[in-house]
Amino acid sequence: MLRIFLSSLKISLMTCALAMSSLAIADEKFPSRQVTLVVPQAAGGANDAIARVVAQKLSEQWGQSVIVENRPGAGGNVGTAYVAKTKNDGYTLLVNADSAQVINPFLYAKTGFDSIKDFEPVAPLAKAGYVLVANPSLPANNVSELISLAKSKPGTLSIASAGNGTLNHLIGEMLQKATDIQLLHIPYKAAAAAATDVVGGQVPLSVQSMPSSIAFIRAGKLKVLGVVNEKRLAALPDSPTIGETVAGFGATPWYGMFAPAGTPKNILLQIQNDVAKALDAKEVQDRLATLGCEPFKGTGEQLAQIVKNDLVRWAKIVKDSGAKID
Repeated sequence: MLRIFLSSLKISLMTCALAMSSLAIADEKFPSRQVTLVVPQAAGGANDAIARVVAQKLSEQWGQSVIVENRPGAGGNVGTAYVAKTKNDGYTLLVNADSAQVINPFLYAKTGFDSIKDFEPVAPLAKAGYVLVANPSLPANNVSELISLAKSKPGTLSIASAGNGTLNHLIGEMLQKATDIQLLHIPYKAAAAAATDVVGGQVPLSVQSMPSSIAFIRAGKLKVLGVVNEKRLAALPDSPTIGETVAGFGATPWYGMFAPAGTPKNILLQIQNDVAKALDAKEVQDRLATLGCEPFKGTGEQLAQIVKNDLVRWAKIVKDSGAKID
């Protein structure tokens, strides 16, 4: 009898301890330690710049360190797949570009992740300006002149990108298809490296995000031939969109925050609300504007719908472009 009593007492104590532990975890204030924002692109690009602006503000709001960790590779697949497999406790989050989240699944035979099943959308973060830029020595000052120049010597003008399958690569492919020109694609390992070589004259053209090119544009080291976005950019009000010359052409890249699938709903909701608060801050809006970006406030549900819609949209664009990466 004594053995049975002691055994029952032991089980009761263990059950009580587990219950108390669960309550402690539930009551634990989030975040209680460092949070990591994984950026699956190299430093110096739009996604990296946006993540650092948001990380700084969240760190102030939370009273905890929020660090940005760059995990580039395979057009964003390496870092995105990494987050998909991390612990779903809210302490490792993905800040991703639309290119990796909704374009790569149609470009690569294997990405290492499922854009919908492996993630919980937290919130959209920002929209970025993208521009077609050239070295000042290029004898073309707008899209119309570039088309004429490219058609006069097909396949000889080169265009730099941040790598195969990146957004600026695909936008370049879209431009060629829309204008019936042929450009020689030169892939780099990062947007910053591509921009630097255009400035240096090694390559005449590139599609660049505003964060990776705005300093060169303001210094007169790059000239803007056209804005990729559907509307002119506030930072470059005198630069026409490509769509003003090529009817129907235009894209507005977005950046969003995602958590691994299965992250608790209460944590997702808190991060979503705190991100919205951060994006409302004037200093965040001002810093994003300096980068040629603008806040893109929304809910996790809205981001989920954007992902679903863009998966359909980009499936057709990639198929029509013929682009494929093994």
